[in-house]
Amino acid sequence: MQRSFARRSLLGAAAATGAAALLGSLGGTAHAAGAGDGWPESFRLPDGFQPEGIAIGHSPYAYFGSLGNGDIYQASLRTGRGRLLSAGPGTESHSVGLKIDRAERRLFIAGGTAIRVVDARTGALAHDYTTFGGQFVNDVILTPDAAWFTDSYQPLLYRLALDRAGDPVGAPVAVPLGGDWTQGDFTANGIARTPDGRALLVVNTVAGGGTLMRVDPATGTATAVDLGALRIPNGDGLLLLGRTLYIVQQVANQVDVVRLNAAGTRGTAIARITDPRFRIPTTAAAWGGRIYLPNARFDIEPTPTTDYDVVAIDQV
Repeated sequence: MQRSFARRSLLGAAAATGAAALLGSLGGTAHAAGAGDGWPESFRLPDGFQPEGIAIGHSPYAYFGSLGNGDIYQASLRTGRGRLLSAGPGTESHSVGLKIDRAERRLFIAGGTAIRVVDARTGALAHDYTTFGGQFVNDVILTPDAAWFTDSYQPLLYRLALDRAGDPVGAPVAVPLGGDWTQGDFTANGIARTPDGRALLVVNTVAGGGTLMRVDPATGTATAVDLGALRIPNGDGLLLLGRTLYIVQQVANQVDVVRLNAAGTRGTAIARITDPRFRIPTTAAAWGGRIYLPNARFDIEPTPTTDYDVVAIDQV
């Protein structure tokens, strides 16, 4: 796990100058404002938690994964109060990216060298896959028939088939990435679907100085998405709302907002969200006109007493 922290820090430091230069070229910077509903615009997570991923379903509850030991924490968006939903497997285990299914029954967890499925109501472990060859399984997206996972250290996606009820079928299957895909030290990160649902979008922190790849799920063929002058060397979590894609650029402490065409082959940068509360946000999830982001604080050495929080910003 220490390797992954080093990779993330290195990527951010190398790209800081380029990211700052691009800021003025997007035609304006969007800053967060309160939604005015009385719900907290930020709230604390447990000290020492080391958050990375976030998932929100139809109900106003957020789920967070811990890089420290794989714990899953559930918090009310209405009050900010929460509870430990599921204890992680231990200090050698992680919960990186996560998604909740539409029925709000299952949490699918990208867990470093493992993939896990947890009951979203009880926290019980439903499925645990640890022998499929993943080196750093980083993020996950759900489609009607599969859960798709990225691996930051290998040019692979993993497909976990789902039956009609949404339950996993069999074991994860590796799908090699080809086409325009360029593999570096720490490469694939966030993942989303294209607006038309026909392909996948994957952050590639290496190719072209950091870009988005459109991946054919049938073949693994990757094609660079035309984002104009926008580069995403610090790209982490992706959040697609309609045709609007939010790209969290963690160590740059910003969220770039892109308007995509339906096929996800082209995108136009329309805003850059900054906020003084950002302390290296990693991933994003939406609820009620807001976007919630956990601050991972990758710039410090984590301790059992390190404070962590979640911040809410308005949607563009």
